[in-house]
Amino acid sequence: MPDSIQTTGSAAVSETASDAYLLEQTAIAVGAAGSVLRERFGGVVRYRTRDELMRALAANDDAALDVLRPRLERLRPEARWVEEELVGGALPSGEWWVVDPAEGNVNHLNGLPEWGVTATLVRDNQPVLTAVHLPLTGETYTALAGGGAYLDGRPLHVSETTDLGLSLVATSQARPDEDEAITRRIGSSITAMLIDALVVRTSVPATLHLLNVAAGRIDAFWQFAGARADLLPGALLVAEAGGRISDAEGRPWTPASESLLAAAPGVHSTAVATLSR
Repeated sequence: MPDSIQTTGSAAVSETASDAYLLEQTAIAVGAAGSVLRERFGGVVRYRTRDELMRALAANDDAALDVLRPRLERLRPEARWVEEELVGGALPSGEWWVVDPAEGNVNHLNGLPEWGVTATLVRDNQPVLTAVHLPLTGETYTALAGGGAYLDGRPLHVSETTDLGLSLVATSQARPDEDEAITRRIGSSITAMLIDALVVRTSVPATLHLLNVAAGRIDAFWQFAGARADLLPGALLVAEAGGRISDAEGRPWTPASESLLAAAPGVHSTAVATLSR
């Protein structure tokens, strides 16, 4: 796995087998939580105030977490839990579950199909395994550090594209009420990519774009700011599918970085140049 996300290839066989089992069970857990959200999905949920919106978002989160959290805690009782989905930065040492019980929650509330459930186990600030379930399609994406990335058991590989001018690229908004300087940087980066790339997609959530990079459907994704929960799952999937992970200026990426770029190797350097203008 490239750049700052390290593999566990040198780990003992017993630990590797244990992590593979954990991934299998994590995939089952996100699938079970996704079934709960699918049952709640339907028409547009109307909200007139920010408080009403936050209550509706929390209701989805809580419904999924009621299924997901006890399953993950039984799998790894000693692992701590990241409570806040929108927080970024490095984690203390040890094991942590980084979970988004309703990634793309606002889409779910508005009757849009782009949402899912994610769970990532982080060990000493390195993602060890991740599972992402998309309930409306029934697809489950998984990655194990040093063990590859998969869609329902089929290996994933990033695009072989080498020309940014022929590339489909994407970006996302990390969170509402973003700092104005970051918002303006997002706008200028989209303009730059509209000039240099073939097509630019802009939507939330980040994870779904990163899944598409890992699967070779799009060639690059970038985002300014962001949280652990919306970047770690896709970053591990893209890296294990053969992609390159960095910040927007080409430096090694960590959860504390101010930006993320995930790209097919053939367009990574060109995308860095475009985003650095």
